[in-house]
Amino acid sequence: MKMIRANKAIKKGDMVEVIAGRSKSKTGKVTKIITKTNMCLVEKVNMVKRHTKASQENPQGGIVDKEAPIHLSNVKLVSATVDKKPAKKEPAKKVTKKTAKKTTKEETKKKPVKKTAKKD
Repeated sequence: MKMIRANKAIKKGDMVEVIAGRSKSKTGKVTKIITKTNMCLVEKVNMVKRHTKASQENPQGGIVDKEAPIHLSNVKLVSATVDKKPAKKEPAKKVTKKTAKKTTKEETKKKPVKKTAKKD
């Protein structure tokens, strides 16, 4: 079964505003999108306390503040990321000539009538 993403407009790096939940009206930058569950992680929004066990990375252990994912339907786009790609140049329009046959009693002649721009 193919998963359908709730909001395809939101991408990593976009500024979003939370419109529902306990972090309502907070804004932040999208750090990760989880397509399987239609959720995203937003910087410093929807913070939860995680009780961690002592490990080599954190020998003390204790309570750590962590961002929890928010469903894409509870987030609205404030400003999108700007693509750094340069704009493509449009190709020059090709000019074609229409020809018309001008006939006389003696011979047939081809004469260019007008120039027209080719439509895309």
